[in-house]
Amino acid sequence: MVAPWLLVLSWLGIAVAAVSAAWLVIDIYGRGYRPPMAIMGIVWPVTALYFGPVAVWAYRRWGRPKSSRWQREHGREPDEAPRWAGPALGTSHCGAGCTLGDIAAEFAVFLLGAELLGSTLLAEYVGDYVLALVLGIVFQYLAIAPMRGLGLRRGLAEAAKADVLSLTSFEVGLFGWMALMSLVFFPHPHLRPDHVTYWFLMQVGMVIGFATSYPVNVWLVRKGIKESM
Repeated sequence: MVAPWLLVLSWLGIAVAAVSAAWLVIDIYGRGYRPPMAIMGIVWPVTALYFGPVAVWAYRRWGRPKSSRWQREHGREPDEAPRWAGPALGTSHCGAGCTLGDIAAEFAVFLLGAELLGSTLLAEYVGDYVLALVLGIVFQYLAIAPMRGLGLRRGLAEAAKADVLSLTSFEVGLFGWMALMSLVFFPHPHLRPDHVTYWFLMQVGMVIGFATSYPVNVWLVRKGIKESM
């Protein structure tokens, strides 16, 4: 069903991403380079699940220098990040909620054998979006509320305002790729979440989702709806 070269590439892609995420967890929690915004300690490893070494590079450049340990070791504040980096970090924050929601929903739909209007893909869309929305708002609340000193109700409202459009644009890119996976690349039989190539292709889809969400995050930051990170 899957070409040998794609199977090898899939295992390689998943392995590199897993090692990248593990390295980030060790560096943040084991070595003590904890970010001042606690939720980013989760965002960085989750981002590595689909961006792999790119996430490690971005963390070493803009994530680790924000930690108090790095600043004590170097005796200075970190260099100012380029203007495009802030929205990119915001996109990764949104993407982490999407990624965790997608992983949980994909396995749930698979294990339950769920369908919507006779379509597994539609069931995946609904499950992915709902869980991604819930986790995305929670992630955004944990970022916005401490920075703005907001209570629970106001914080959740502002988190939803900042994250719904960003999250939706991420899922638009991912869902388009999932349609290609299901209807074009592997129509019969469909790939399922119990196959490594499924998750390798989902990594690709999440990178595409990042690309479709980034311009929206730039706009949200410019309008002051979302914080630059």
